[in-house]
Amino acid sequence: MKDTDIKRLLYTNLLCVFSIFLSIFIPSFFVDNFSVLEAHLTWLCICSASVTTVNLLSYLVVKPNVSSKRSSLSHKVTRALKCCVCFLMSCFLLHIIFVLYGAPLIELVLETFLFAVVLSTFTTVPCLCLLGPNLKAWLRVFSRNGVTSIWENSLQITTNSSFTGAWLGAFPIPLDWERPWQVWPISCTLGATFGYVAGLVISPLWIYWNRKQLTYKNN
Repeated sequence: MKDTDIKRLLYTNLLCVFSIFLSIFIPSFFVDNFSVLEAHLTWLCICSASVTTVNLLSYLVVKPNVSSKRSSLSHKVTRALKCCVCFLMSCFLLHIIFVLYGAPLIELVLETFLFAVVLSTFTTVPCLCLLGPNLKAWLRVFSRNGVTSIWENSLQITTNSSFTGAWLGAFPIPLDWERPWQVWPISCTLGATFGYVAGLVISPLWIYWNRKQLTYKNN
């Protein structure tokens, strides 16, 4: 494992963190009195678009994935369409899971779906960028010892931390504190965002700290 690879991972992750900050501060220059809490649904859309764009550009530039044998235009278009379908399926699946775990079924449908969109952005989009719409690769990466690169290791950490943050964010909702950020799904989206950012920062540091113990099949 080369230190240059870890640096590339760190810089890529920091760009994703920067996209979160852009989604918070840039809209305030165009929208009066913009804030994450008061315009939460708008921020969710901006955050999702910003993170998705940075992820796509980062992976296109860095190209951490092994190049595919088939590189025809039709294959790339088909792959892109499959990725879009997988992303939409992820959004709807997460929406259903949130409802099963207690989210309002009829009320706040848009809020619940946008929460599913932003969580899919933090988890599904990086997986699609790195692994593509390959279910076997997904199962391999998220198995116990299935990672074959530092990029997949980072993907494990950021995905788990995003879901953990969203789960922890649900705890303050039923508490009688009467805070504006306790309204569904604000605390969950903030928790997922903090978890995603924490995973992006921690993963390259953890990989660097344990680089001598980590071994990958392809390296």
